Amino acid sequence: MAAGTDLFAYGELHAGCTRCRLAEGRTQVVFGSGDPNADLMFVGEAPGFHEDRQGVPFVGQAGKLLDRLLEGIGLSRSEVYVSNVLKCRPPGNRDPQADEIEACEPHLFRQIELIEPKVVATLGNFATKLLSGRPLGITRVHGQEQEVSLGGRRVLLYPIYHPAAALYTPAMLKVLESDFARLPALLQGLAAAPAAPPPPAFVPEPAPPAAAVQVEAAAQLGLF
Repeated sequence: MAAGTDLFAYGELHAGCTRCRLAEGRTQVVFGSGDPNADLMFVGEAPGFHEDRQGVPFVGQAGKLLDRLLEGIGLSRSEVYVSNVLKCRPPGNRDPQADEIEACEPHLFRQIELIEPKVVATLGNFATKLLSGRPLGITRVHGQEQEVSLGGRRVLLYPIYHPAAALYTPAMLKVLESDFARLPALLQGLAAAPAAPPPPAFVPEPAPPAAAVQVEAAAQLGLF
Protein backbone atom coordinates (compact mmCIF):
# COMPACT_ATOMS: atom_id res chain seq x y z
CA MET A 1 0.00 0.00 0.00
CA ALA A 2 2.91 2.34 0.71
CA ALA A 3 4.02 2.06 -2.90
CA GLY A 4 0.57 3.11 -4.05
CA THR A 5 0.52 6.10 -1.73
CA ASP A 6 3.99 7.19 -2.79
CA LEU A 7 3.19 6.71 -6.47
CA PHE A 8 -0.01 8.74 -6.21
CA ALA A 9 1.81 11.49 -4.32
CA TYR A 10 4.54 11.61 -6.95
CA GLY A 11 1.98 11.84 -9.73
CA GLU A 12 0.13 14.63 -7.97
CA LEU A 13 3.37 16.50 -7.34
CA HIS A 14 4.25 16.50 -11.04
CA ALA A 15 0.76 16.98 -12.49
CA GLY A 16 1.86 20.45 -13.60
CA CYS A 17 5.23 19.36 -14.99
CA THR A 18 6.89 21.90 -17.30
CA ARG A 19 10.17 20.08 -17.93
CA CYS A 20 9.74 20.27 -21.71
CA ARG A 21 7.83 22.02 -24.51
CA LEU A 22 5.04 19.44 -24.48
CA ALA A 23 3.54 21.20 -21.47
CA GLU A 24 2.45 23.99 -23.79
CA GLY A 25 0.01 21.89 -25.83
CA ARG A 26 -1.17 19.09 -23.58
CA THR A 27 -4.53 18.87 -21.87
CA GLN A 28 -3.06 17.08 -18.86
CA VAL A 29 -0.17 14.92 -17.74
CA VAL A 30 -0.91 11.23 -18.35
CA PHE A 31 1.14 9.70 -15.56
CA GLY A 32 0.06 6.06 -15.57
CA SER A 33 -2.63 3.69 -14.28
CA GLY A 34 -3.11 0.28 -12.75
CA ASP A 35 -1.86 -1.65 -9.74
CA PRO A 36 0.95 0.29 -8.00
CA ASN A 37 2.26 -3.02 -6.64
CA ALA A 38 2.09 -4.87 -9.96
CA ASP A 39 4.65 -7.52 -10.89
CA LEU A 40 4.14 -6.63 -14.56
CA MET A 41 4.55 -3.12 -15.94
CA PHE A 42 4.02 -1.99 -19.52
CA VAL A 43 5.80 1.04 -20.96
CA GLY A 44 4.58 2.51 -24.23
CA GLU A 45 5.61 5.56 -26.21
CA ALA A 46 3.42 8.58 -25.43
CA PRO A 47 -0.22 9.56 -24.86
CA GLY A 48 -2.43 10.06 -27.90
CA PHE A 49 -5.53 12.17 -28.41
CA HIS A 50 -7.87 10.11 -26.21
CA GLU A 51 -5.26 9.62 -23.48
CA ASP A 52 -4.60 13.35 -23.37
CA ARG A 53 -8.32 14.01 -22.90
CA GLN A 54 -9.00 11.29 -20.34
CA GLY A 55 -5.70 11.34 -18.43
CA VAL A 56 -5.28 7.55 -18.69
CA PRO A 57 -2.77 5.69 -20.90
CA PHE A 58 -3.90 3.27 -23.61
CA VAL A 59 -7.61 4.10 -23.81
CA GLY A 60 -7.87 4.30 -27.62
CA GLN A 61 -7.92 1.44 -30.12
CA ALA A 62 -4.41 0.30 -29.15
CA GLY A 63 -5.57 0.24 -25.53
CA LYS A 64 -8.55 -1.95 -26.38
CA LEU A 65 -6.21 -4.37 -28.12
CA LEU A 66 -3.90 -4.34 -25.10
CA ASP A 67 -6.88 -5.32 -22.93
CA ARG A 68 -7.69 -8.20 -25.29
CA LEU A 69 -4.09 -9.42 -25.25
CA LEU A 70 -4.07 -9.33 -21.45
CA GLU A 71 -7.33 -11.25 -21.28
CA GLY A 72 -5.74 -13.86 -23.53
CA ILE A 73 -3.18 -14.64 -20.82
CA GLY A 74 -5.61 -14.43 -17.90
CA LEU A 75 -4.81 -10.88 -16.76
CA SER A 76 -6.76 -7.65 -16.57
CA ARG A 77 -5.66 -4.03 -16.73
CA SER A 78 -6.23 -3.68 -12.97
CA GLU A 79 -3.55 -6.33 -12.30
CA VAL A 80 -0.75 -4.58 -14.20
CA TYR A 81 0.63 -1.06 -14.37
CA VAL A 82 0.66 0.87 -17.65
CA SER A 83 2.68 3.97 -18.45
CA ASN A 84 4.59 5.67 -21.27
CA VAL A 85 8.04 7.07 -21.93
CA LEU A 86 6.46 10.52 -22.33
CA LYS A 87 3.71 11.69 -20.00
CA CYS A 88 2.37 14.38 -22.34
CA ARG A 89 0.99 14.08 -25.87
CA PRO A 90 3.34 15.23 -28.65
CA PRO A 91 1.64 17.52 -31.19
CA GLY A 92 -0.12 15.48 -33.88
CA ASN A 93 1.10 12.28 -32.18
CA ARG A 94 4.55 12.77 -33.71
CA ASP A 95 7.54 10.78 -32.48
CA PRO A 96 9.08 11.77 -29.15
CA GLN A 97 12.16 13.93 -29.56
CA ALA A 98 15.43 13.23 -27.78
CA ASP A 99 15.29 16.22 -25.45
CA GLU A 100 11.69 15.38 -24.50
CA ILE A 101 12.66 11.83 -23.61
CA GLU A 102 15.59 13.10 -21.57
CA ALA A 103 13.36 15.56 -19.71
CA CYS A 104 10.68 12.97 -18.96
CA GLU A 105 12.71 9.86 -18.20
CA PRO A 106 13.19 10.70 -14.48
CA HIS A 107 9.42 10.31 -14.05
CA LEU A 108 9.47 6.86 -15.63
CA PHE A 109 12.46 5.65 -13.64
CA ARG A 110 10.84 6.90 -10.44
CA GLN A 111 7.68 4.97 -11.31
CA ILE A 112 9.69 1.80 -11.79
CA GLU A 113 11.52 2.41 -8.51
CA LEU A 114 8.25 2.78 -6.59
CA ILE A 115 6.33 -0.06 -8.27
CA GLU A 116 9.21 -2.57 -8.17
CA PRO A 117 7.88 -4.76 -10.98
CA LYS A 118 9.41 -8.15 -11.75
CA VAL A 119 8.90 -7.75 -15.50
CA VAL A 120 8.84 -4.54 -17.54
CA ALA A 121 7.35 -5.09 -21.00
CA THR A 122 8.40 -2.35 -23.40
CA LEU A 123 5.96 -1.66 -26.21
CA GLY A 124 7.70 -0.48 -29.37
CA ASN A 125 11.01 1.13 -30.25
CA PHE A 126 11.22 4.14 -27.99
CA ALA A 127 10.57 2.35 -24.69
CA THR A 128 12.78 -0.57 -25.68
CA LYS A 129 15.77 1.55 -26.63
CA LEU A 130 15.46 3.79 -23.57
CA LEU A 131 15.15 1.04 -20.96
CA SER A 132 17.57 -1.42 -22.55
CA GLY A 133 20.18 1.26 -23.12
CA ARG A 134 20.83 -0.27 -26.53
CA PRO A 135 20.14 1.04 -30.03
CA LEU A 136 18.55 -2.19 -31.31
CA GLY A 137 15.02 -1.71 -32.63
CA ILE A 138 11.98 -3.74 -31.64
CA THR A 139 12.10 -5.89 -34.81
CA ARG A 140 15.47 -7.28 -33.71
CA VAL A 141 14.69 -7.93 -30.05
CA HIS A 142 10.95 -8.52 -29.58
CA GLY A 143 10.15 -11.56 -27.48
CA GLN A 144 13.70 -11.79 -26.10
CA GLU A 145 13.93 -11.07 -22.39
CA GLN A 146 17.02 -9.60 -20.75
CA GLU A 147 17.97 -8.64 -17.22
CA VAL A 148 18.65 -4.95 -16.71
CA SER A 149 19.08 -2.61 -13.76
CA LEU A 150 16.15 -0.21 -13.41
CA GLY A 151 15.16 1.81 -10.38
CA GLY A 152 18.14 0.51 -8.46
CA ARG A 153 17.22 -3.18 -8.84
CA ARG A 154 17.41 -6.01 -11.33
CA VAL A 155 14.36 -6.27 -13.57
CA LEU A 156 13.47 -8.55 -16.45
CA LEU A 157 12.98 -6.42 -19.56
CA TYR A 158 10.72 -7.95 -22.20
CA PRO A 159 10.38 -6.07 -25.52
CA ILE A 160 7.11 -6.44 -27.43
CA TYR A 161 5.71 -4.71 -30.49
CA HIS A 162 3.40 -1.81 -29.74
CA PRO A 163 -0.26 -2.95 -30.05
CA ALA A 164 -0.82 -0.14 -32.56
CA ALA A 165 1.37 -2.07 -34.99
CA ALA A 166 -1.41 -4.66 -35.34
CA LEU A 167 -3.87 -1.89 -36.13
CA TYR A 168 -1.75 -0.97 -39.15
CA THR A 169 -0.86 -4.55 -40.09
CA PRO A 170 -3.38 -7.18 -38.91
CA ALA A 171 -0.90 -10.04 -39.51
CA MET A 172 1.15 -8.58 -36.65
CA LEU A 173 -1.53 -9.72 -34.19
CA LYS A 174 -0.23 -13.30 -34.21
CA VAL A 175 3.27 -12.08 -33.34
CA LEU A 176 1.86 -10.04 -30.46
CA GLU A 177 -0.18 -12.96 -29.18
CA SER A 178 2.88 -15.21 -29.31
CA ASP A 179 5.02 -12.74 -27.36
CA PHE A 180 2.27 -12.12 -24.79
CA ALA A 181 1.85 -15.86 -24.29
CA ARG A 182 5.29 -16.05 -22.63
CA LEU A 183 4.52 -13.40 -20.02
CA PRO A 184 2.92 -15.70 -17.38
CA ALA A 185 5.99 -17.96 -17.36
CA LEU A 186 8.34 -14.99 -17.18
CA LEU A 187 6.42 -13.64 -14.19
CA GLN A 188 6.88 -16.98 -12.41
CA GLY A 189 10.62 -16.90 -12.98
CA LEU A 190 13.04 -17.64 -15.75
CA ALA A 191 13.18 -21.30 -14.75
CA ALA A 192 9.52 -21.63 -15.71
CA ALA A 193 10.00 -20.04 -19.11
CA PRO A 194 11.16 -22.57 -21.71
CA ALA A 195 14.21 -21.54 -23.61
CA ALA A 196 13.18 -20.63 -27.11
CA PRO A 197 15.07 -19.46 -30.16
CA PRO A 198 14.72 -15.76 -30.88
CA PRO A 199 11.39 -15.22 -32.64
CA PRO A 200 11.67 -14.30 -36.29
CA ALA A 201 11.39 -10.65 -37.19
CA PHE A 202 8.06 -9.75 -38.69
CA VAL A 203 8.31 -9.33 -42.44
CA PRO A 204 5.05 -8.20 -44.05
CA GLU A 205 3.90 -10.08 -47.12
CA PRO A 206 3.77 -8.22 -50.42
CA ALA A 207 0.89 -5.81 -50.15
CA PRO A 208 -1.11 -3.64 -52.52
CA PRO A 209 -0.07 0.02 -52.61
CA ALA A 210 -2.58 1.24 -50.02
CA ALA A 211 -1.53 -1.38 -47.47
CA ALA A 212 2.13 -0.76 -48.21
CA VAL A 213 1.65 2.89 -47.32
CA GLN A 214 0.11 1.85 -43.99
CA VAL A 215 3.07 -0.39 -43.20
CA GLU A 216 5.51 2.38 -44.03
CA ALA A 217 3.57 4.83 -41.88
CA ALA A 218 3.67 2.41 -38.95
CA ALA A 219 7.42 1.93 -39.38
CA GLN A 220 7.94 5.69 -39.32
CA LEU A 221 5.97 5.84 -36.07
CA GLY A 222 8.49 3.47 -34.50
CA LEU A 223 5.90 0.74 -34.01
CA PHE A 224 8.02 -1.90 -35.80
